[in-house]
Amino acid sequence: MSPTEPAATSPAAPFAVRLYRRARAEVTPYPRAIAVVAVPAVIWAVWASGPGWLTPAYLVLAVAGAALGVIDAHTHRLPNALVFPLNWATAALLALAALGTGDWGSLGRAALGGLAFFAVYQVLYLVAPRGGIGYGDVKLALSLGAVLTWHSWTTLLVGVFAAHLLAGMVAIVLLLGRRAGWKTGIAFGPYMLLGAMIGLTWARLSGG
Repeated sequence: MSPTEPAATSPAAPFAVRLYRRARAEVTPYPRAIAVVAVPAVIWAVWASGPGWLTPAYLVLAVAGAALGVIDAHTHRLPNALVFPLNWATAALLALAALGTGDWGSLGRAALGGLAFFAVYQVLYLVAPRGGIGYGDVKLALSLGAVLTWHSWTTLLVGVFAAHLLAGMVAIVLLLGRRAGWKTGIAFGPYMLLGAMIGLTWARLSGG
Protein backbone atom coordinates (compact mmCIF):
# COMPACT_ATOMS: atom_id res chain seq x y z
CA MET A 1 0.00 0.00 0.00
CA SER A 2 1.39 3.40 -0.99
CA PRO A 3 1.81 6.15 1.64
CA THR A 4 -1.03 8.14 0.05
CA GLU A 5 -3.47 5.21 -0.03
CA PRO A 6 -6.18 5.30 2.70
CA ALA A 7 -5.98 2.67 5.41
CA ALA A 8 -8.21 -0.37 5.00
CA THR A 9 -11.57 -0.37 6.75
CA SER A 10 -12.63 -3.01 9.25
CA PRO A 11 -12.83 -6.47 7.60
CA ALA A 12 -15.87 -7.23 9.77
CA ALA A 13 -18.02 -4.70 7.90
CA PRO A 14 -20.08 -5.86 4.90
CA PHE A 15 -18.29 -5.59 1.56
CA ALA A 16 -20.57 -2.81 0.26
CA VAL A 17 -20.00 -0.77 3.42
CA ARG A 18 -16.24 -1.23 3.24
CA LEU A 19 -16.24 -0.25 -0.45
CA TYR A 20 -18.29 2.88 0.27
CA ARG A 21 -16.00 3.91 3.13
CA ARG A 22 -12.92 3.33 1.00
CA ALA A 23 -14.40 5.36 -1.88
CA ARG A 24 -15.35 8.18 0.49
CA ALA A 25 -11.83 8.20 1.91
CA GLU A 26 -10.43 8.52 -1.61
CA VAL A 27 -12.54 11.53 -2.62
CA THR A 28 -12.56 13.38 0.74
CA PRO A 29 -9.20 15.16 0.19
CA TYR A 30 -10.34 16.70 -3.13
CA PRO A 31 -14.05 17.68 -2.92
CA ARG A 32 -13.75 21.10 -4.54
CA ALA A 33 -11.53 19.99 -7.40
CA ILE A 34 -13.81 17.03 -8.12
CA ALA A 35 -16.90 19.27 -8.07
CA VAL A 36 -15.28 21.77 -10.45
CA VAL A 37 -14.56 18.96 -12.93
CA ALA A 38 -17.82 17.06 -12.38
CA VAL A 39 -20.24 19.93 -13.10
CA PRO A 40 -19.17 20.53 -16.74
CA ALA A 41 -18.69 16.78 -17.17
CA VAL A 42 -22.32 16.14 -16.18
CA ILE A 43 -23.54 18.85 -18.57
CA TRP A 44 -21.47 17.27 -21.33
CA ALA A 45 -22.83 13.80 -20.48
CA VAL A 46 -26.45 14.91 -20.86
CA TRP A 47 -25.68 16.54 -24.20
CA ALA A 48 -23.48 13.76 -25.58
CA SER A 49 -25.93 11.00 -24.67
CA GLY A 50 -28.86 12.53 -26.45
CA PRO A 51 -30.29 12.42 -23.76
CA GLY A 52 -31.70 8.90 -23.89
CA TRP A 53 -31.20 5.39 -22.61
CA LEU A 54 -27.43 5.89 -22.55
CA THR A 55 -27.66 8.95 -20.31
CA PRO A 56 -27.32 7.05 -16.98
CA ALA A 57 -24.14 5.33 -18.18
CA TYR A 58 -22.72 8.65 -19.38
CA LEU A 59 -23.60 10.38 -16.10
CA VAL A 60 -21.92 7.69 -14.01
CA LEU A 61 -18.86 7.91 -16.25
CA ALA A 62 -18.85 11.72 -15.91
CA VAL A 63 -19.05 11.76 -12.11
CA ALA A 64 -16.75 8.81 -11.46
CA GLY A 65 -14.39 10.02 -14.16
CA ALA A 66 -14.14 13.45 -12.54
CA ALA A 67 -13.16 11.85 -9.24
CA LEU A 68 -10.72 9.42 -10.84
CA GLY A 69 -9.10 12.11 -12.97
CA VAL A 70 -8.52 14.42 -10.02
CA ILE A 71 -7.24 11.64 -7.76
CA ASP A 72 -4.90 10.27 -10.42
CA ALA A 73 -3.55 13.74 -11.19
CA HIS A 74 -2.68 14.19 -7.50
CA THR A 75 -1.56 10.69 -6.50
CA HIS A 76 -0.83 8.76 -9.73
CA ARG A 77 -3.37 6.15 -8.59
CA LEU A 78 -6.74 5.00 -9.92
CA PRO A 79 -8.21 3.42 -6.76
CA ASN A 80 -10.08 0.13 -6.97
CA ALA A 81 -12.78 1.56 -4.71
CA LEU A 82 -13.84 3.78 -7.61
CA VAL A 83 -12.73 1.85 -10.70
CA PHE A 84 -14.49 -1.40 -9.79
CA PRO A 85 -17.90 0.21 -9.09
CA LEU A 86 -17.55 2.19 -12.33
CA ASN A 87 -16.95 -1.02 -14.28
CA TRP A 88 -19.91 -2.78 -12.63
CA ALA A 89 -22.22 0.20 -13.08
CA THR A 90 -21.20 0.63 -16.72
CA ALA A 91 -21.99 -3.00 -17.49
CA ALA A 92 -25.37 -2.80 -15.76
CA LEU A 93 -26.37 0.53 -17.33
CA LEU A 94 -25.34 -0.51 -20.84
CA ALA A 95 -27.43 -3.65 -20.38
CA LEU A 96 -30.32 -1.40 -19.31
CA ALA A 97 -29.80 0.72 -22.43
CA ALA A 98 -29.90 -2.41 -24.59
CA LEU A 99 -33.10 -3.51 -22.86
CA GLY A 100 -34.68 -0.10 -23.43
CA THR A 101 -33.61 0.27 -27.05
CA GLY A 102 -33.55 -3.36 -28.11
CA ASP A 103 -30.04 -2.78 -29.46
CA TRP A 104 -28.44 -5.99 -28.26
CA GLY A 105 -25.87 -5.84 -31.04
CA SER A 106 -24.39 -2.66 -29.56
CA LEU A 107 -24.24 -4.32 -26.14
CA GLY A 108 -22.35 -7.29 -27.54
CA ARG A 109 -19.95 -4.99 -29.36
CA ALA A 110 -19.49 -2.96 -26.16
CA ALA A 111 -18.55 -6.10 -24.24
CA LEU A 112 -16.02 -7.10 -26.89
CA GLY A 113 -14.63 -3.57 -27.04
CA GLY A 114 -14.17 -3.35 -23.30
CA LEU A 115 -12.37 -6.68 -23.20
CA ALA A 116 -10.23 -5.79 -26.23
CA PHE A 117 -9.19 -2.44 -24.72
CA PHE A 118 -8.42 -4.19 -21.43
CA ALA A 119 -6.35 -6.86 -23.20
CA VAL A 120 -4.31 -4.33 -25.20
CA TYR A 121 -3.52 -2.29 -22.09
CA GLN A 122 -2.71 -5.48 -20.17
CA VAL A 123 -0.07 -6.25 -22.78
CA LEU A 124 1.24 -2.67 -22.70
CA TYR A 125 1.43 -2.84 -18.91
CA LEU A 126 3.55 -5.99 -19.12
CA VAL A 127 5.93 -4.88 -21.87
CA ALA A 128 6.16 -1.09 -21.44
CA PRO A 129 8.66 0.50 -19.04
CA ARG A 130 7.22 1.30 -15.62
CA GLY A 131 5.90 4.83 -15.42
CA GLY A 132 3.88 4.38 -18.61
CA ILE A 133 0.68 2.35 -18.31
CA GLY A 134 -0.30 1.57 -14.72
CA TYR A 135 -2.58 -1.28 -13.72
CA GLY A 136 -5.28 1.19 -12.73
CA ASP A 137 -5.28 2.30 -16.37
CA VAL A 138 -5.71 -1.33 -17.43
CA LYS A 139 -8.78 -1.74 -15.20
CA LEU A 140 -10.26 1.59 -16.28
CA ALA A 141 -10.00 0.46 -19.90
CA LEU A 142 -12.87 -1.99 -19.34
CA SER A 143 -15.55 0.65 -18.78
CA LEU A 144 -14.14 3.21 -21.20
CA GLY A 145 -13.76 0.64 -23.94
CA ALA A 146 -17.31 -0.61 -23.43
CA VAL A 147 -18.93 2.83 -23.61
CA LEU A 148 -16.88 3.85 -26.65
CA THR A 149 -17.45 0.63 -28.57
CA TRP A 150 -21.21 0.72 -27.91
CA HIS A 151 -21.23 3.25 -30.75
CA SER A 152 -18.63 1.70 -33.06
CA TRP A 153 -15.11 0.36 -33.25
CA THR A 154 -14.14 3.64 -34.91
CA THR A 155 -15.32 5.53 -31.84
CA LEU A 156 -13.04 3.37 -29.71
CA LEU A 157 -10.09 4.09 -31.99
CA VAL A 158 -10.82 7.84 -31.89
CA GLY A 159 -10.94 7.78 -28.08
CA VAL A 160 -7.73 5.78 -27.72
CA PHE A 161 -5.86 7.84 -30.30
CA ALA A 162 -6.99 11.10 -28.66
CA ALA A 163 -5.82 9.90 -25.23
CA HIS A 164 -2.34 9.03 -26.44
CA LEU A 165 -2.08 12.17 -28.57
CA LEU A 166 -2.98 14.42 -25.64
CA ALA A 167 -0.61 12.61 -23.28
CA GLY A 168 2.19 12.78 -25.84
CA MET A 169 1.69 16.50 -26.45
CA VAL A 170 1.74 17.27 -22.72
CA ALA A 171 4.84 15.10 -22.24
CA ILE A 172 6.65 16.98 -25.02
CA VAL A 173 5.72 20.35 -23.50
CA LEU A 174 6.96 19.23 -20.09
CA LEU A 175 10.22 17.94 -21.57
CA LEU A 176 10.84 21.11 -23.55
CA GLY A 177 10.08 23.20 -20.48
CA ARG A 178 12.37 20.99 -18.39
CA ARG A 179 9.48 20.26 -16.05
CA ALA A 180 9.95 16.53 -16.52
CA GLY A 181 12.58 14.03 -17.66
CA TRP A 182 12.42 10.99 -19.90
CA LYS A 183 11.81 8.76 -16.88
CA THR A 184 9.23 11.01 -15.19
CA GLY A 185 5.90 9.23 -14.66
CA ILE A 186 2.79 10.97 -15.96
CA ALA A 187 -0.68 10.15 -14.67
CA PHE A 188 -2.36 8.64 -17.73
CA GLY A 189 -5.88 8.22 -16.31
CA PRO A 190 -6.94 11.84 -16.99
CA TYR A 191 -5.88 11.48 -20.63
CA MET A 192 -7.80 8.22 -20.99
CA LEU A 193 -10.90 9.96 -19.65
CA LEU A 194 -10.43 13.02 -21.87
CA GLY A 195 -9.83 10.75 -24.85
CA ALA A 196 -13.08 8.90 -24.09
CA MET A 197 -14.93 12.23 -23.96
CA ILE A 198 -13.47 13.20 -27.33
CA GLY A 199 -14.45 9.85 -28.81
CA LEU A 200 -18.00 10.08 -27.48
CA THR A 201 -18.27 13.70 -28.63
CA TRP A 202 -17.20 12.58 -32.08
CA ALA A 203 -19.88 9.87 -31.99
CA ARG A 204 -22.51 12.44 -31.03
CA LEU A 205 -21.52 14.91 -33.76
CA SER A 206 -21.17 12.24 -36.42
CA GLY A 207 -24.42 10.55 -35.48
CA GLY A 208 -22.66 7.33 -34.51
